[in-house]
Amino acid sequence: MKPFYAQERLWMKGLIFTVVISASVYLIFFLWSGWADVFSALRRIGVSGSLLVFFMSLCNYGLRFVRWDIYLRMFNFRIHWLSNLRMYLSGFALTTTPGKSGEMVRAIFFKKHGVPVPVVLSLFFCERFSDLIAIVLLALLTLSSYPGSVDPVFIAISTALVLLAYMALPLLANALKIIGERFGKPWTWIEQIESVLDVAVVCHRFKVLIPATIISVVAWGAEAVAFYWVLDWMGISVGLDLAILIYALSMLAGALSFLPGGLGSTELTMVSLLVVKGADLPIAVAATAFIRLATLWFAVVIGLIALFRSRGSR
Repeated sequence: MKPFYAQERLWMKGLIFTVVISASVYLIFFLWSGWADVFSALRRIGVSGSLLVFFMSLCNYGLRFVRWDIYLRMFNFRIHWLSNLRMYLSGFALTTTPGKSGEMVRAIFFKKHGVPVPVVLSLFFCERFSDLIAIVLLALLTLSSYPGSVDPVFIAISTALVLLAYMALPLLANALKIIGERFGKPWTWIEQIESVLDVAVVCHRFKVLIPATIISVVAWGAEAVAFYWVLDWMGISVGLDLAILIYALSMLAGALSFLPGGLGSTELTMVSLLVVKGADLPIAVAATAFIRLATLWFAVVIGLIALFRSRGSR
């Protein structure tokens, strides 16, 4: 039990750190753009609008859980849906860690249900890869709405990166097998990495990758549509395609920055793109702050509740 509490303290420190950082980021945003104007813009959303946006976030979380359950069932792990959901959501409590790595806390709970830690770690990487593909696809699909604006080089690079990541998994797994067989026991750590990659390779077969990608696109598209509604209610005149593009590019910026939860980089990208498209700075900040509250921080709150419930369950 001692190692668990040591890790738990580390996770809590990380969570507190990211909360402090994020609060500082939003405070700077408010002071920079004028807090009175920001709150005035937020009031335009209303209670019904807020509930609708939060509902779209729940759709995102629900669809991602369905994808997770599909992954588990591929390896014949069948857990009661309520326990499965609770343990899955517990990872959201630490989603504001670099690369969302803290979400792997769920490995501790799934291990109690017979799911090996390497499998949980592999499925975590499969999730991140599926999310990346979905965000890139959303960006490319919306870019196609603007004739002449789609840079062939951008499309080529994006496609190459996705294909490279897809092909790299089996190649890397085979390379590690050869190294492990050649050097034996001194390289036993390679076997652990190899077991993680073996699971990831299965998840990225086309018969699994395609439905997982469709689910991911719909899940992240739901939040992007909610972002469009927020912009419309605040009087920012952008089309649905442009709103989805701004949301997708902001998520990509946050992911590529490897900052905890993309904090700062996602917000800065989103505000900058909205201002470039003619939005007033206070309204752009308000829209960004609200959508991040309804997506990122809503997930953290749900994750914290699930985390404490998972700790108390067997």
